[in-house]
Amino acid sequence: MTIAIAKDQAAMEAKLAARLPEGEGWQFEPKWDGFRCLAFLDGEAVDLIGKSGKPLTRYFPEVVAALRALALGPVVLDGELVIPVGEALSFDALQMRLHPAQSRIDRLARETPALFVAFDCLASGRKADLRDRPLEERRDVLETLCADVGPGAVLRLSPMSLERSEAEGWLDRSGGALDGIVAKRRDGPYAGGERAMVKVKLQRTADCVVGGFRRESGGRLVGSLLLGLYDDDGLLNHVGFTSGLSRENKPDLTRRLEALAEAPGFTGRAPGGPSRWSTDRSAQWEPLRPELVVEVRYDQVTGDRFRHGTALLRWRPDKAPGQCTFEQLGRDGRPAVIEAVTGTDR
Repeated sequence: MTIAIAKDQAAMEAKLAARLPEGEGWQFEPKWDGFRCLAFLDGEAVDLIGKSGKPLTRYFPEVVAALRALALGPVVLDGELVIPVGEALSFDALQMRLHPAQSRIDRLARETPALFVAFDCLASGRKADLRDRPLEERRDVLETLCADVGPGAVLRLSPMSLERSEAEGWLDRSGGALDGIVAKRRDGPYAGGERAMVKVKLQRTADCVVGGFRRESGGRLVGSLLLGLYDDDGLLNHVGFTSGLSRENKPDLTRRLEALAEAPGFTGRAPGGPSRWSTDRSAQWEPLRPELVVEVRYDQVTGDRFRHGTALLRWRPDKAPGQCTFEQLGRDGRPAVIEAVTGTDR
């Protein structure tokens, strides 16, 4: 006999919203800053399948071994692979696992072991397909499984709340340690591949120095602004970019930037440095005197850089460039919702 659900099962997805939904019948959960993953456990066989459908099994050998040792029987779990480092969860440490050398993966598995944070159960027991059952029932099954595992195991139960105000408190106190909050209908089935959940992402702002710019591909107008922050040594480090520039303002802005053209632009970490994401285009940029400041909105920071492109909110002529430091990105202490998962006494 085989497990009830095929490994090409699509994960249930969420639609972005500005606010958490109100009313009865909602379950609120943290949106973890990790790799979304479906875990298929069937005796000795353990498979970790990413949201993209690609296998993650070989990159997390310590998770595979620990889940196999739990001997939970035929089970399919939806959850998130996370790596606690210090006071937060490290997305950078997760990315380092995606490496071709097994020896490096094995070393990182020992140095920075990952956890599997489970928040849904799609199947439990042979042919026991729970996808059509309401979330309330699936959650009961999941809580029973995790209770049987005990504290300190690699499998952790994601906290949840039925109170909107409590979930808003998680977000307010997270200091960037969470990626946001997800809301699910308690009476809803597991709708794989559908945006049946609601997510609210943490959005923060920072004032950044414009240390350079890139031109549009194949053109002369500005395409994106390169952003920098000063470190404790007074060096301006590249931290990301913003490209939401209005077409009608680009000619004037290009002339304004060209008038400030001056090397080196960034005196610390510069754009276009060696990385697995580097391209010929990413190395092409023009340095500026550090005189312009912009306020941008961002979601997450990885390795002292904005993980995604930022949204330009406004120019800040009232802000001195030297005031734009990394202190703006400081994290609060990790909230209780993260401590509940990463602490061994959960």
